Amino acid sequence: MGTLEICENGNLANGVSNGVAHKANNGVFAHGINGGVKDDNRVTVVLGAQWGDEGKGKLVDLLASDADIVCRCQGGNNAGHTVVIGEKAYDFHLLPSGIINPACKSIIGNGVVIHLPGLFKELEANEAKGLDDWHNRLLISDRAHLVFDFHQAVDGLQEAEKGKNMLGTTKKGIGPAYSSKASRNGLRVSNLMGDFESFSTKFRELVDHHQRMFPGLHVDVDKELLRYKDYAEMIRPLVCDTVDYLKNELRSNKKILVEGANAAMLDIDFGTYPFVTSSNCSIGGVCTGLGLPPKRIGDVYGVVKAYTTRVGDGPFPSELKDEIGKHLQTVGAEVGVTTGRLRRCGWLDLALLEYTNAVNGYTSIALTKLDILDDLPEIKIATHYKLNGVRISRYPADPAELSQVEVMYETLPGWKKSIAHIRKWDDLPENAKNYVLRIQDHLQVPVRWIGVGQRRDAIIDVP
Repeated sequence: MGTLEICENGNLANGVSNGVAHKANNGVFAHGINGGVKDDNRVTVVLGAQWGDEGKGKLVDLLASDADIVCRCQGGNNAGHTVVIGEKAYDFHLLPSGIINPACKSIIGNGVVIHLPGLFKELEANEAKGLDDWHNRLLISDRAHLVFDFHQAVDGLQEAEKGKNMLGTTKKGIGPAYSSKASRNGLRVSNLMGDFESFSTKFRELVDHHQRMFPGLHVDVDKELLRYKDYAEMIRPLVCDTVDYLKNELRSNKKILVEGANAAMLDIDFGTYPFVTSSNCSIGGVCTGLGLPPKRIGDVYGVVKAYTTRVGDGPFPSELKDEIGKHLQTVGAEVGVTTGRLRRCGWLDLALLEYTNAVNGYTSIALTKLDILDDLPEIKIATHYKLNGVRISRYPADPAELSQVEVMYETLPGWKKSIAHIRKWDDLPENAKNYVLRIQDHLQVPVRWIGVGQRRDAIIDVP
């Protein structure tokens, strides 16, 4: 057994090399590994700060150029991230956006629910656009849960049952798959990689369970099992214990980037419940979705659209139902990548962003689509809410209460000129700078990047 030494201030030295602990001089655990290498590597995280569709894919693509590994930690193919390179637009739903970088490995973590037919369709579509060598760069967690076609059918049936109270899900089977996971009768990738007879038995039981709930649900079980026998061999080379893999890569000082899907206001705990997704898309989902301890979280970049959008139903305090809302929808091409539905549009909501910052702790912000505001003579920013005439600092949990808030705005002058060609902060119109600085000052979080177009290079680094 190795020897333990005590730090000079009385704390335990937790470093091991050849069975001997190292002494720490500063009261912090000296966590030596393999000859005393300091084990302090941190992951960088990109999260959506509103209701999704903020442009996370573009920031991930930018940061992935300097990353060794890019990870997805939650959600499924209900997500939609777009990366534009030259004349090609790559659409990602399950794949991490960083897979575009040929020097970067991509991980689909244990917190993701995977629809294998959708995954291979996505790979095929992006291969046709130039994605190559993904076989050697994509890893899938053996702990990730599977989404089956019948989960998608159930998703649609559940929505139909709700009638006018439907939630507006993507019908990708995400909620039913997470329900199977929570009910402890779901199937994981590891089940598919194991004894296929055992997988078949569990699959039949899972189908029976759903058919008891939905008697009209038809599933050709034998046909599905034949499909999944083929899928098992197709993904086998990609599957590994990603928790162990990331642990070792962190210790090897690899640069790791985590790409959140969906966004904070769609988080099942902190979003506008029940109009949310079925996973934790805030910072906690990074730890549970990849098997990372909190001490491994480094920079957390919140991606913020310069105005606010959301898809589907649910409260939206700063929504614009007038010509300005239609203008933002049209000029911003606000159509969902996954659903094809038009996005609802409204003014930027700083009260909302204060709330998601409290949950996620952004170290910096990427402000996207600032150029969409170019033609507006004046621009409003929602700064706070009133309820029953009284200013509130909390963000209401009850959607009925949130729907009743009175939104208080500040009005700023627009810049009335195109900024799509600008690549330097100093070249921005003063009114555009003032808009950015107002956001930064209110949130007390620095704006580090500004997006001014879809293309890869349409970004401004803020000094």
